[in-house]
Amino acid sequence: MTIHGLQKMTLLDFPGRVACTIFTAGCNFRCPFCHNARLVTELQPTDAMSAEAVLSFLGKRRGLLDGVCITGGEPLLQADIADFIARVRDMGFLVKLDTNGSFPDKLRGLIDRGLVDYVAMDIKNSPEKYAATAGFSSDLLPRVRESIALLLEGRVDYEFRTTVMNEFHEPEDFEAIGRMIAGAKRYFIQSFVDSGDLIVKETFTAPPQDVLERMREAVLPFVPSVSLRGV
Repeated sequence: MTIHGLQKMTLLDFPGRVACTIFTAGCNFRCPFCHNARLVTELQPTDAMSAEAVLSFLGKRRGLLDGVCITGGEPLLQADIADFIARVRDMGFLVKLDTNGSFPDKLRGLIDRGLVDYVAMDIKNSPEKYAATAGFSSDLLPRVRESIALLLEGRVDYEFRTTVMNEFHEPEDFEAIGRMIAGAKRYFIQSFVDSGDLIVKETFTAPPQDVLERMREAVLPFVPSVSLRGV
């Protein structure tokens, strides 16, 4: 595991749980608006933490934390992610995984083994805009669709979510997003917030409330629970 960050407690990242958040380094996407450049394109060796150090921390938090969020970067890039999660679960913690959905085989393996309790998968944009928004070649989109289908099977609790900004998203994109995830349990539209650590040093802006509402309404015919987050 290549770990480059640990948030010792969060009440927001794991729905209904008191958790910590582990940040893995590296990602196969290059979303221009990514707010974790230090985990993707500006890795700092001094930020590295050993898996053993993180597990030692967790050992001291038994009874204080319910769960562990594993985010990135893209956690499924980590070759030993399953073994690490198994050790975390053996310590009595629930596990939430954040993913971009481009590794459906690895995701299926974790679900088959019962290693994850909640999955949050990013939906970057409509299919036509996906590659440009995520900064990857279009041949990854079938893998994203496979991960969507896997979560729609309902074998693990999950959410889909999209971080939106004026420069990449329009209300018209969200009918297509709704069709991609039709039948999903829940979907969140997240308003972009500039962390000051973006991959592309440009100015991105969040849509106003009325535009966010139009985006939400476009998805509602396909997903019964669509909420705005961060507004």
